[in-house]
Amino acid sequence: MRLAKKATAIALASVMAMTLAGCSSSNTAATTAAATTAAAETTAAATESAKEAATTAAEATTGDVSDKKVGISIYKFDDNFMTLYRTELVRYLTEDLGFKSENVVVQDGKGDQAEQTNQIQNFITQKYDVLILNLVQASSAPEITDMCKEAGIPVVYINREPDAAEEERWSSEGIAATYVGCDARQSGTYQGEEILETSNKGDINGDGKVSYIMIQGDPENVDAQYRTEFSVKALTDAGVEVEQLLMQRGDWDQAKAQQIAQDALNQYGDKIEVIFCNNDAMALGALQSIEAAGRKVNEDIYLVGVDALTEAVQNVIDGKQTGTVFNDHFAQAQAAGDIAVKFLKGESVDPVNMVDYSKVTQENAQEVLDKLK
Repeated sequence: MRLAKKATAIALASVMAMTLAGCSSSNTAATTAAATTAAAETTAAATESAKEAATTAAEATTGDVSDKKVGISIYKFDDNFMTLYRTELVRYLTEDLGFKSENVVVQDGKGDQAEQTNQIQNFITQKYDVLILNLVQASSAPEITDMCKEAGIPVVYINREPDAAEEERWSSEGIAATYVGCDARQSGTYQGEEILETSNKGDINGDGKVSYIMIQGDPENVDAQYRTEFSVKALTDAGVEVEQLLMQRGDWDQAKAQQIAQDALNQYGDKIEVIFCNNDAMALGALQSIEAAGRKVNEDIYLVGVDALTEAVQNVIDGKQTGTVFNDHFAQAQAAGDIAVKFLKGESVDPVNMVDYSKVTQENAQEVLDKLK
């Protein structure tokens, strides 16, 4: 199975190499077009400074990264998906890229941005060579980027994407920062398509519209925003009329989602035809309430999530979840590790690096589950 995973990783890396280059070209072009003459002079100076820092890093890195220190902070350890992600990230850094285990330090942000910022400051004080950060709040990226820039430490943001203006700043000012993730619009679209691919396109009661509830993650998170918007957009773009019965914040949490779904099922009953969840942890919680209410997924209600957690994929196989979307933690973790090494070698890095999602339905769920085991 390990050989199969490595073969899969190599194939994924090849696909990424061909697809990722275009992700940041539009950002760079837009930034260049918007720059004034004065800003261009500032940019040139900043870029030259960044090049000098990169040259210094390259001279210090001979290709052996074993003595380089990687500081990793995850927004919170008890998130199901980020547990899979950080496990693969540490494995890849130490087993495949050659970092010493004692030089790869992972911290739990505990869902507290102040706590995480303190961790990052400690990494900087201890002169770590590169940081890989899964922010509690993506809006804190400008402050943290400036801290890392001042210390001369490159930073790889993962999973929670800073806004476009911040990403453009990295490019225009020559800052050694980048983002690795997936386009959440794609995951939302895939959720909607999974509903469209059912026999009745989600309209179980035949009243001409799809009545749904939406269990959101953190509304401040761009993934939650896009998954919420584009899952429904996929339906309306296909000409399907929709009715939102409820949209409520579940904070990516299974227990919270279970309560939201329970309350909604008590309030709206059989009127609910679809439950959209921004992630699989919340879909697992919703399933508990669906079953407690005597409803049956794929018979009188549909349920979709995102992440392809092992339990959720098994539920798809068993007909207890309509579908999910594979948020490829293998490819993302490996891309983050590879880019960290590029920074250490002083190589240029695009400000945005995207990995594709893929739909998980009953037709391919077993294949996906085999990859996860």
